[in-house]
This record gives sequence, structure tokens and C-alpha cells, in this order.
Amino acid sequence: MPAADPTLWTATEQGAAIARRELGSEELLELCLRRIDQVDPAVNAVCTLAAEAARSRAQEADAATARGESWGLLHGLPITIKDAIATDGIRSTGGAVVLRDNVPGSDAPAVASLKSAGAIVFGKTNLPEWSGDWQSFNDMFGTTNNPWDLTRTPGGSSGGAAAAVACGMTSFELGTDIGGSVRVPSAFCGVFGHKPSFGLIPTLGYLDEPAAWNGSGGDVESDVNTFGPIARGIDDLELLIDVLARPTPDRSAGWQLRLPPAPFESLNGLRVGAWIDEPALEIDGEMTTILNGVVDDLESAGAFVDRQTRPALDVEAAWRLGARLIGEAVNVSAAGDQPGALTHRGWMLLHRERARLRRAWAEFFEGVDVLLCPVTLVPAFAHQQAGNWADRRMTINGKDRPYLELEGWPALIGAAYLPGTVVPVGFTAAGLPIGMQVVAPYLHDRSALKAAALIADTRGGYVPPPLVR
Repeated sequence: MPAADPTLWTATEQGAAIARRELGSEELLELCLRRIDQVDPAVNAVCTLAAEAARSRAQEADAATARGESWGLLHGLPITIKDAIATDGIRSTGGAVVLRDNVPGSDAPAVASLKSAGAIVFGKTNLPEWSGDWQSFNDMFGTTNNPWDLTRTPGGSSGGAAAAVACGMTSFELGTDIGGSVRVPSAFCGVFGHKPSFGLIPTLGYLDEPAAWNGSGGDVESDVNTFGPIARGIDDLELLIDVLARPTPDRSAGWQLRLPPAPFESLNGLRVGAWIDEPALEIDGEMTTILNGVVDDLESAGAFVDRQTRPALDVEAAWRLGARLIGEAVNVSAAGDQPGALTHRGWMLLHRERARLRRAWAEFFEGVDVLLCPVTLVPAFAHQQAGNWADRRMTINGKDRPYLELEGWPALIGAAYLPGTVVPVGFTAAGLPIGMQVVAPYLHDRSALKAAALIADTRGGYVPPPLVR
């Protein structure tokens, strides 16, 4: 049974209640706005609101419901969108001062898909400038705090998105992920997130450079970058992939998309690769215990678990290759020529090496259905805004580590174009959420989502943070 407060329901539950006329779209919107008024002064997740236009649209949705009509799978659901994605008529900045007054005249295709399915956009959520950090702060909108501990980051770059979902400020969110930007915040905030296979969801309208969408910005899809949903339930992610996965508009005349179904229905017989302990990417010890406990539970429930087999790659070299490719993909937002930036030939040589790594991953997945691994190295950490990536440091298991290594697990998976679903699986002794990454072969997103659903039924799931209980 869902909680008494509709803002803490999954989007699937909210949508079903709207369809049954037990909950109005305008009523749900007002509840989300009230939650923002109550909680967001402390969390600072929502950076722009467009409440009046959303109220009018919600009233139209309720009138349609009364006539027995539906706009689609997301009929009447009020949502926010990460501020890195262009949204028609609503300020969209990428977290950069240069775009502080940017109001796009059309939606990014992914946003248009959500609206076509009936969703109502009423706001934007905070992020780091140009989506370039694992924290979420910028000079315009300030710092977003983790709703589980306000002294800590919600992650980045979709930190405002994940915090808003965790607090029930929105039915669900659309974030972006190039170096962990959906996966890390989902894990840090205790919600579900899905980084799709590269190319599955159009990423046009992504604001990562001074040129605005509808001008010359955002109209080229960057390497590695993906758009992905963040939600309070795995059913929501499955529904949203159905809505969002499609060719770009210029390809839709000739391309069709049919994702293969998961080749399993239950944990019994599911072939799981477990990669928790990795010397090259050593994670926090408390996380290690929790994640290994999840694997043990799955094995007890009938899953076939392989803790030894690994893809045939050099882990250190593979994640650093991924990080370099990610770095080149995001360099477009930097001013002027960057020292050490790759030539096209240099990028192609790295891309060729990535092709070899992708073959290694494909061979690995011949023996397992999914891989279970960490999302990143640590739980949500204290705000650390001084300096930059090059000089920030982290302490993990008593060892001093470079901040850049936070990208290790996300880059290892994402730069190889693989889908990854984050499922909440437990809490540290300090009460911080821990997420697990469920990885599947390229374009087998439904396998990652199905396995995550089975894990959530066994060991995980969304829990509202103390601020909203």
C-alpha cells in the first residue's frame, strides 16, 4: 500500500490514482509545490518554478480526466527537469551565468516525449555549472544539500533532480549522465535511477556550452552523454524508458526501436556477476559489507552468482580511458582551446581502444545476465567546493585518494555505452543511503531494470528521508 502522502508515492501509483479520479492533477501539483515551500529552503533542489502555467495545464488534465480522456502514460503528472535540459518557456541555464536569462522557444526532444505522454513540467532543478561535478552548486543558485544530511552533497550533476525526487517535490525527474550524473545522485539520495544505453534516448537540447538551444547549442549529441530518469520506484523507470526511448526526430522516419525483453523472470536461475571488491577501485569498507550482503541474499534466493569472472580488461587503464573520453566530450563548454585537448585523430585512436573494451564486455556478458557493482567509491560526502577536480582529495578507508577517482566506476561502465540501473539497498550506520549499480549488455536495458526490480523486492527500495516523514 502507498504511503498516506501522495507526494511520496511512485509516479505509477500517482498516475493510477489520477486515472481512477481519486487524485487530481492540480491537487498533486499543489501538494508538490507545498512540499517545495516546506523543505526546499533547506535542500535547495529547485532553481526555477513555472507554477501558473503548470496550474492551467493541470486544470486541463483534470477536465480531460473527467471526460474519460487520457493524454498518455504520464497523464497529469507534475514533474521537474534538470536545468541542463532545454524546456520550452522555462528558464534553462545549464547552471552557467552566461545563460542566466535563457528561455528556450522549444523543448528538447526528450522533454517533448514526456509532455506528449501527458506530463506537466512545472520547474527546473539545480546542478553544477555545465553539469561538471559530482556535487551540485553554482554561482547563480547556490548549493543543493543532501536531504539525508544537509552537510553533505546529494551528488552531481543531477543532484537537484535526485534530491527533489527523494523529498517528493516532483513525480519523477529527467536527468543527464555522462560520468555518473544520474547514477551517483540516485545512490546518494536513496532513489532509483537509470543510465540508458548510449543512443537510446535523444540528448539534443543538452545545455553544456554558452550557445543556447534553438541557436547553435545543444543540437549535436555528445559522446558518452545520456538522458535518464530518476524516480521512487523501479516501475517508474520501466514506464519512463517506454516513453523516452526513441530515435532522434531526424531518424524517426526510417528507424524503429525494439529493446529485447529480459531473459529471466525471477531470481531463481538468474546469472549474476558480482564485482564488489576491486583493488584498482577500492570502495568504502561499510559499503563493501552492504553490497556483499545483497549478493549473498540473491544467492540464497536462487540466483547463480559468479564472484570471480571479470571482463578481460585492465581496470585502471579502462576507467582512465573512459574518463579521458568523458573529459573530451565535456570540453566543449570550456572557454578557448584546452591544454592537452585531443585532435580528432587522437580521439579516434581512443575510440578504437574503446571498441576493443566493448568487445571484452560483450564476451563477459555471454556468461552472465547482469553485473552487480558499486556506483562509486563512497556514500554521500561532506560538501567540498574549494579548488577543482585536480586538487581536491578524499579519504577512503583511511587512505588519501584523488577526487578524480570518484569517476572510476561510472566511467568504467558509462564510457563503454552500457546501461546501468541504480537501486537503493541499505544504509550506513550514519543513516546514509547506499545504492547498487545493475549493469547489463548494450541495449539490454530491460535486463538491468528487471534485475533491479528483483533486488528491490529482496533487499532494497525507496525510503523517504527524515525531512519529509
